[in-house]
Amino acid sequence: MAQQQALLHARSIVKSFGPTSVLKGFDLSIRAGEVHAFLGGNGAGKSTFIKIISGQHERDGGTLEFNGQELGGSSVSPVDSGAIAVVNQELALLPHLSVAENIAMPRLHRAMRTYSERTSKAIAVEALSLIDPHFAKTSVGRLVGDLTLHERQLVEIARSLGSGARLLLLDEPTANLTASETARLFAVLRRLKTESNLAVLFVSHRMREIRQIADVCTIIRDGKTAVDRVALDDITDREIVDFMGQSAEPDQRTDSQAEEIIQVQTDSLQEAHDGSFTSEPILVRFEDIELPIGPGAIIGLAGAPTGPSALIEALTGIAKKTPWNIVRKGAPVKYRSPSAAARAGVGYISGDRANRGILATLPIVDNLMASRRIVERRAVARSEEIERSASLLRALKIRAGSLWDLPSTLSGGTQQKLLVARWLTLKPKLLVLEEPTRGVDIRTKREIYALIRKLAAQGTAVVWWSTEYVELVELCDTVLAFDLSGRPTGVLQRADLNETNLANATGMAA
Repeated sequence: MAQQQALLHARSIVKSFGPTSVLKGFDLSIRAGEVHAFLGGNGAGKSTFIKIISGQHERDGGTLEFNGQELGGSSVSPVDSGAIAVVNQELALLPHLSVAENIAMPRLHRAMRTYSERTSKAIAVEALSLIDPHFAKTSVGRLVGDLTLHERQLVEIARSLGSGARLLLLDEPTANLTASETARLFAVLRRLKTESNLAVLFVSHRMREIRQIADVCTIIRDGKTAVDRVALDDITDREIVDFMGQSAEPDQRTDSQAEEIIQVQTDSLQEAHDGSFTSEPILVRFEDIELPIGPGAIIGLAGAPTGPSALIEALTGIAKKTPWNIVRKGAPVKYRSPSAAARAGVGYISGDRANRGILATLPIVDNLMASRRIVERRAVARSEEIERSASLLRALKIRAGSLWDLPSTLSGGTQQKLLVARWLTLKPKLLVLEEPTRGVDIRTKREIYALIRKLAAQGTAVVWWSTEYVELVELCDTVLAFDLSGRPTGVLQRADLNETNLANATGMAA
């Protein structure tokens, strides 16, 4: 493609963080009026490149042009001027402001207007209605800090869609959306592409979505361009996976790797569980729905976020009040707090990596040992934690400069592996996972699957919520389905588990 045809043209982009080289001469060009899939494994450099385009990072070398003008130096950022809008993998909303303020403020600031609550609400309703009309009408006055991760994702996308930008940078925008919301988002992108000549750089690990929305793809591998502007019609899924350096097939080594990880330093673990949660099955009830959760079972939750979230909060001690009855041996089970649940043997991995998962200001070693310290009621680090953490990093194949580096030095997918690693050597009685593979590549998904299967084989009961039906079908013995209002509709057993039945049970497209 000739340079003058590109809305955005990047050549030989270089970026390092200390001794770690992330981008090593990367090239990419985007035309107006196209959806451009940007593909690569976790840690390949995708999010770093997006942050360079949006002005969050400065490049160390190479040239970057937008609409024929060199970016950087004293030039006005296209993000500041409104020409580029971005949805980062870790959302960038202001929790102390309302939904309306978060959506409207950037536009009002650029226009140098006096703030108007009425105008802001109108802007927010119009933008949100593109994806979720009901949410638009009911939530513009709510504080962003009170929203779920799913709801915050809608706000972030709506803010970008309503910005009037010429280029949208979407980093895993559908990771927390339902299938129907994803379909509406794609319909909006197609319309804006046609009517406004909008360009979209779209990052996703979901191959089905990439095929649905993208025209061309560029693949990054180890900080370099592996594939440059290939039409999606001209490349197979297998070829994409190979160029990414991934494997779509189960790795024969993952089972032994899982065994190694779970055995890391387990002999030194002092018995810390308080005994209120034993290996006895528990029973969860909601009206006429009854679901046993026994040792070694992998139970899936399917449907819109409201229903699964309510059950997860009841199981993990987050909810103060809940419509769910949780019973063991005929007696009710209720935890005062998540820490009390953890000491009783209940592990929890949140899908909200930024706000309920990663401890951003603490080093990697503290992130790995956080759950153990809660269970053992310790605040002070012990010397053996260093050895244990180093063993976990080796076993999980996490490349970190040091145990004392911050998690921000790792890719989003690698940070997700840290959250899983917290619970591996504790062998919880129950492990509750909320979208645990959000934003992770094929290889990392397979590694997480193998770890969870191994924990289940050793007696841990697993509750797994995912918006990816194919994931639930592959992993689960039983799935509890919820309708769009959040009410449970029924329990699907292994023989009945397929994407069509899940779609029918939840009212959501597969």
